[in-house]
Amino acid sequence: MERLGIVGLPNAGKSSLFNALTGGSAAVAAHPFSTTETHVGIAHVADDRLRRLAEMSKSKKVVPASVEVVDIAGLVAGSSTGEGLGNRFLAGIREADALIVVLRAFEDPNVVGDTDPLADLHTLELELVLADVASVESQVEKRRKAAKLDKSQQAAVDALDAALPVLNAGTPIYRSSLGDEQRAELKQFFLLTDKPVLAVVNLGEDQLADADAVIKPVAAELGGAAEVVGVSVQLEAETAQLPPEERADLLEGYGLGEGALPRVARAAYHLLGRRTFLTTGDKESRAWTFRAGAKAPECAGVIHSDLQRGFIRAEVIRWDELLELGSWNAAKDVGRLRVEGKDYEVQDGDVLEIRFNV
Repeated sequence: MERLGIVGLPNAGKSSLFNALTGGSAAVAAHPFSTTETHVGIAHVADDRLRRLAEMSKSKKVVPASVEVVDIAGLVAGSSTGEGLGNRFLAGIREADALIVVLRAFEDPNVVGDTDPLADLHTLELELVLADVASVESQVEKRRKAAKLDKSQQAAVDALDAALPVLNAGTPIYRSSLGDEQRAELKQFFLLTDKPVLAVVNLGEDQLADADAVIKPVAAELGGAAEVVGVSVQLEAETAQLPPEERADLLEGYGLGEGALPRVARAAYHLLGRRTFLTTGDKESRAWTFRAGAKAPECAGVIHSDLQRGFIRAEVIRWDELLELGSWNAAKDVGRLRVEGKDYEVQDGDVLEIRFNV
């Protein structure tokens, strides 16, 4: 399972968001560095498609998709040189496949820290950029020497040479204009700023009505490089503890619909390049996770390796089309199930039944 790291300055709301997403119990306090150890949990990805298919099939069990989430120790100015818990923080980020960056906007006189989300973003990015500069500088000469003996190393040298001036200008790799081939070469170096990013602006309850205006400067700064979501993390964390009916009533009272947590989980899931296909029946309806672009046999292997090894074909229908018809048998009777072979690229929202022989 790929790993999603939650990062931010002290008291930005990282641990509260982690707890809300995972049902975890990471320490939350009004002082810096209440998170001193890495906490790992599993966040379920709410999916209305799955719920509706389960209702259609009268499934006894419903299994949503999930993503591993890590609450990483807080960063401060100077973390790139070991200040605060910098070394631990940077190691935690290096192990993550994508990042949720939590930026504080809420005001609370009892909680230490600034309330400018754009300033938070700049501090976070600067520390990560400085750490990446050190990494690139330590690697590029080694690779340049190696390339004299092994020409296959030259592409890595070229990518590092292209990345260094970008980083020295203060630009994170994920926001740079480096090409896909250069980004692919840089993957082997696990640079901190070369990871997909979702920015969560942590709002106070009194800011919800004006959320768009609060998050606008962050969205403008990031452009199209990252999605930006406004969340009242404290409110979401509190509602996550309530029974479903009470939770829905409270969120509805704030005009928040299903709340922001499902949106954060779905956005983070897609950030990792994950997509979902579905299976449904009276015993179980389940959301299965696959990498974007995977073909039918690989997706069959997500269910069980035998299904990939003995793959014959997949019977496929879109989830909404199946709902409209009312059952798998009804779809079969009217010839709406597509028969797809080994070259079929599975789409997010496909409902599959795998035929195999081992």
